[in-house]
Amino acid sequence: MRNTAPKDAAELEALETREWLESLDYVLQSGGPARVSRLLRELSDHARRSGVKQPFTANTPYINSIPVEEQPPFPGSREIERRIKSLVRWNALAMVVKANKLEEGIGGHISTFASAATLYEVGFNHFFKGKGDDHDGDLIYFQGHAAPGIYARAVLEGRLSDKKLENFRREMKEGGGLSSYPHPWLMPDFWEFPTVSMGIGPINAIYQARFMRYLEDRGLKKRSNAKVWAFLGDGETDEPESLGAITLASREKLDNLIFVINCNLQRLDGPVRGNGQIIQELEAVFRGAGWNVIKVIWGSEWDALLEKDRDGLLVKRMGEVVDGEYQKYAVESGEYVRKQFWGKYPQLLDMVAHLSDEQLKKLTLGGHDPVKVYAGYKAAVSHTGQPTVILARTIKGYGIGEAGEGKNITHQQKKLNDEELKAFRTRFGIPIGDEEVAKAPFYRPADNSPEMAYLLERRKQLGGFVPSRTVQVEPLKCDTLPELFTEFHKGSEGRKASTTMVFVRMLAKMLKDKEIGELVVPIVPDEARTFGMEALFRQVGIYSRVGQLYEPVDMDVLLYYKEAKDGQILEEGITEAGSISSFAAAGNAYATYGVNAIPFFIYYSMFGMQRVGDFVWACADTRTKGFLLGGTAGRTTLAGEGLQHQDGHTHLLALAVPNLISYDPTFAFEIAVIIEDGIRRMYKEGESIFYYITVMNEQYEMLSMPEGARDGILKGLYRLRGANGKKKDKKKEALRAQLIGSGAILNEVLKAQQILEEQYDVAADVWSMTSYQELYRDGHAADRWNRLHPGETPRVPYVTQCLGDSEGVIVAASDYVKALPGGIERWLPRPLTVLGTDGFGRSEGRASLRDFFEVDAKHIVLATLSALARDGKLDAAALKKAIKDLGINPDKPNPAIS
Repeated sequence: MRNTAPKDAAELEALETREWLESLDYVLQSGGPARVSRLLRELSDHARRSGVKQPFTANTPYINSIPVEEQPPFPGSREIERRIKSLVRWNALAMVVKANKLEEGIGGHISTFASAATLYEVGFNHFFKGKGDDHDGDLIYFQGHAAPGIYARAVLEGRLSDKKLENFRREMKEGGGLSSYPHPWLMPDFWEFPTVSMGIGPINAIYQARFMRYLEDRGLKKRSNAKVWAFLGDGETDEPESLGAITLASREKLDNLIFVINCNLQRLDGPVRGNGQIIQELEAVFRGAGWNVIKVIWGSEWDALLEKDRDGLLVKRMGEVVDGEYQKYAVESGEYVRKQFWGKYPQLLDMVAHLSDEQLKKLTLGGHDPVKVYAGYKAAVSHTGQPTVILARTIKGYGIGEAGEGKNITHQQKKLNDEELKAFRTRFGIPIGDEEVAKAPFYRPADNSPEMAYLLERRKQLGGFVPSRTVQVEPLKCDTLPELFTEFHKGSEGRKASTTMVFVRMLAKMLKDKEIGELVVPIVPDEARTFGMEALFRQVGIYSRVGQLYEPVDMDVLLYYKEAKDGQILEEGITEAGSISSFAAAGNAYATYGVNAIPFFIYYSMFGMQRVGDFVWACADTRTKGFLLGGTAGRTTLAGEGLQHQDGHTHLLALAVPNLISYDPTFAFEIAVIIEDGIRRMYKEGESIFYYITVMNEQYEMLSMPEGARDGILKGLYRLRGANGKKKDKKKEALRAQLIGSGAILNEVLKAQQILEEQYDVAADVWSMTSYQELYRDGHAADRWNRLHPGETPRVPYVTQCLGDSEGVIVAASDYVKALPGGIERWLPRPLTVLGTDGFGRSEGRASLRDFFEVDAKHIVLATLSALARDGKLDAAALKKAIKDLGINPDKPNPAIS
C-alpha cells in the first residue's frame, strides 16, 4: 500500500495552513466579517494566554483597503473628466514653464500637481462643496506646491484670466499675477489658508475641524456635513507639526476631517523612505492614533491579478518591495519590472505571462485611477466617529516623462525642452500644433464645449467654486465697550496687582458682556492656573465634545476643573502649536463661518514668537484677527525660571510681522485702551490686523490714567509724569533728562526719576513707551512719504512730535534687547542712551536680575548721569562718586555675553 502521508514538516505546515484558511472561508461565508473578527480576536487571546508572544502590528497588507466588490459605481463621465484633467495638467505645466522662459529662475513646481491631479480632480468634480447663502462649504487646505494646478483649473472655470496665469510669480506685472503658493493676504478673494511652510496645513486643519464642532456645540453655527480636507505630501509628514496632533482628531471623534496624503514616495531630494515603506509607516501611525485609514495603492488593472492571487504570493511580493525599489520601477522599462518585481517568484511570472512589457509598464497606481480615488473619497465622507486619512500611491512628476517623472530631480523641475513639451502634449491629447507647442500656450475650450459645460455644471451642483474666500459677516457695534473698560482707568488705589491679573479680570468682564460675551474665545496651553484664570472654569467651562464624564478631584473646591460640551475655554494641553492653530481657526471664523469670534490666546511669552513664529506668520498671511497675550513677559519679571523661560526678544521678533500690532503695557488703563481699540479696529472697522500684548506676573500699584493719554497709548508714547522742578542748589545750571520706560521696567524708571531729583538735582520727565513697534513704523512711514514728496510740507514722526521740544538727555530702559529701543533713535532730537536685556537669563529674583542686566533704577540713574557727563554737564569725579554711592560694580561681567 502506498504511503500518502506528508513527506516533511513543510508539507504538513502547508496542509495545516490550507485547512485553517478553508475553515476561515467557511466562517466568512456563513457568519460574515463580524463573526470572523470575533473569532480571530478569541484565537489571539487564547494564544496569548497559552504563552504565545505575537509581534504587534498596526498594518494591513500592502493593497487597497476597499475591495473591488465594495467599490461604488463611478457617477460621472470618465472620458470628459479625463479631458478636463488633461487640460488642467497642461495649463499648470505651461504656466510654470512659460514663467521661467520669460524670467530666468522665477521658479514654480510642476511635479507635485502632476502626481496629485487625479486626487484633486475627483474632489472638484464630486466632493468639494462650495459655500452658499443657505449651506456651508468644505474647507480645503491645498498642498502648497500644487498651487499651479489649482490656478489652472480656476482659469478654465473663468475665475482667473490668462493674463494672471501668464504672470505666475510676478504679481506686480501689469494686469496682476498669481502668488507662488496659497496666500490669503495676497489673494484675499481666492485662497483661504496658507499651507507653506510645510506642516502648518495639517495641524491647522485638525484644529479647524475641532473649532467647527466648537462653534456648533456652542450654538454659534448651525450643524452641517461640511468637511475639512487637508492635502499633504508623504515627505511633509516628517514635519513634527504634520503628525503631532493627530490624536486630538481621534480623541474628539472629528469625522468632519479628511487627510489626503499624496504618497509619491519622494520628497525634495530623494525618496521619503528609500529603505522602507512610507505608506505602511503612515498606516501604522494613523491606525495607532485611532484614525480610519484608507489605502488607495493599486489601479483597476491590478484587480484581475489580485483576484488570481489565491495563495497571497502577489500580496506578499507587494509588501516585500521597499520604496526605493518602487521608485526605480517607475522610471525603468516593462522588461525591467517583469524581471525585478515579478521575477522573484516563478508563479508571479506565470501570472503575467499574458501581458506584454508595455502593458506591465502601464499598470496604473491607485492615486492616478479616478475609480479608486472616488471609492476612497466616498468611503471617507461616509465614515462616522473617526477622522479619515487616505494614503494614495502616486508617481511624482507623473506625465512629464523623461524630464523627470519619478526621478529624484523632479521636485526642482521648472523647464521642459521642446521635445518634452511635445511628448506631454501628445500624451494628454492637448490640441496644440507642433509649431505652437514650444511657446507653451494656455488652452481653454470654447464655452459651449462638453468639457466646459460639464465642469461648470459639476461646480454648480456642489454649491460653487473652491477655493474661494468671502467675508460675509456683520460688523460689531462695540457700543458696550467703553463702559466695560472704564473701571480699569481708575487705578488700583494702593492695592497691588499684576497686568496678568488685570487682563484676566477684563476677560471675565468681556465674557459676560451682552454684545461680545459669547464671541470671546479664551485659549490657553495648560497654564490657566499659572495665569490666574481658574475662576473662568466655573464661569464659562472648558470645552469638551463629551462634557465631563468624571468627577474632578477638586470638585469640593470653588474653582474646580469643569469641562462642558458648551464650554467656552479652549484648554489645549501642553501644545503651543496646537493652541496657535486654534487661534488661527477662531481668528478667521469671520471669513470661514461668518462668525465674529474674538480669540484671546495667552501663553508664556518666551514660547510664543520664538517657538511658533512660523504659525504667527501664517496667521498674518491668513488675515487672522484676535489677541496674542505673552504672559510672564520680560527677561527680569519671571523670577527663578532662568535661561529658557525669560523672554527679552519677542517684541523684536514681532516687529517683523507686518500686520501684527505689538504693545508692552505697564498699567491696567493701558491694556484697557489697547484691547478696546483693537476690538473696534478689527471687528467694527474690519481691519486685517491682530495684536500681541505682553503681560506680567509682577504685582505693583496700578496708576490711574492721566488725562489725554489715550492717543499716546495707542500711538506708542505719552508723558506719564513730569519733572517736579524743585532744585536744591539754585546756583547750579538746571540738569534735565527725558526717561523712557515700558512694561515692568517703567516702575524702575519712576524710581530713578525720584533718585535723580532728590540726590543729583536732575529734573526728569517720565514717558511710558507702550509700543516701540508703532513708533518705528510711524517713523519709517513719515520718512518714506517725505522722500517721495519733495517740496511738500514734511511729515513729522510722532516720536519727534513728543520729544522734539524736550530738554535734556534721553534715556530708554527696557526689559527687552537694546535693539528694540534703538530702532527709534534716528527720529529723536538728541542721542539715545539705551538700557536693555541682551544676553541669557538667570535663575534669580527680580532685583538680582535687574541688577545683572543693568536695567534697574540705579543703572538708569547712572546712565542718565553718564549722558549728562558726555554733554559736559557733569565731570568725571561726580560720575565716579555716583557709581560708588549707587553701589554699582564697574568690573562686573557684561551680561550680554556672560
